[in-house]
Amino acid sequence: MEFRELRYFLAVAREENITRAAESLHITQPSLSKQLMELEKKLGKKLLIRGKKKITLTEEGVILRKRAEEIIELVEKTEQEISCDLEEVMGDIYIGGSISESVLAVAAELMNTYPGIHFHFYSGDAVDVAERLNHGSLDFAVMLEPIDNIKYNFASLPERSEWGILMKKNDPLATKKALTKEDLKKIPLIMHQRIGLQNEIAHWAGTDLENLNIAATYNVVHGSPVPFVMKGMGYFLTTRDLLAPTLDPDVCFLPLEPKLPTRVALVWKKYAVFSKVSEIFINTFKQKYY
Repeated sequence: MEFRELRYFLAVAREENITRAAESLHITQPSLSKQLMELEKKLGKKLLIRGKKKITLTEEGVILRKRAEEIIELVEKTEQEISCDLEEVMGDIYIGGSISESVLAVAAELMNTYPGIHFHFYSGDAVDVAERLNHGSLDFAVMLEPIDNIKYNFASLPERSEWGILMKKNDPLATKKALTKEDLKKIPLIMHQRIGLQNEIAHWAGTDLENLNIAATYNVVHGSPVPFVMKGMGYFLTTRDLLAPTLDPDVCFLPLEPKLPTRVALVWKKYAVFSKVSEIFINTFKQKYY
């Protein structure tokens, strides 16, 4: 595949119309149609469903759109890094995951010192963020420990939090000060879909994962998790720092007992080739917190 073909395909996926896509690319509609048919022939897969009102993507087309966006993003990022004046401290830094206060503090410090540095933050689940970190469209990621130290280098962040349960305030368990291992094994849980995290919770509870009642899972919760609890989906397992400082009056948060602390880390690929600004960022971070 050529870079040009990916741009053409993404334009059609975005516009959902061959004519509009051709106009945005400043080429003729027949030429664009021919390029798309040649791309489908080259891949041996149908990528587009040409309807009367709009064009939609096949399953293979959806996969190609995701990969094409990542490829173009990586090419543009590489071009920016190469074209940057090595004598001048300016450029872009891409960080994924749930951004912590310590990372933001370093970012703000660098922006004040070097106005030419710009930060781009990307939110997504752990799998998506790790994938982008692996192929280079992210320079760093903030991830829950434990970290795979075979694939990544990392530095633990100073932030700490504790696991607990978000539940209805009128729930019988809400009269307790904390939830025990036995409590956890008896209630339907709403928890993150990350298997490593689920196994860590099961290990804390002294049981196998199969013995936990996982009623529902999530990858990223946009907004408040309170509706999950209020609608009766189950008991939401989370860390206190991910909840609002002041909770909804209809819910409460109970920590686990014994305590189950959690830490997050700033992560980057092993043997990563840093741009000048990324090198400054990680060095500043280490000087500030280590």
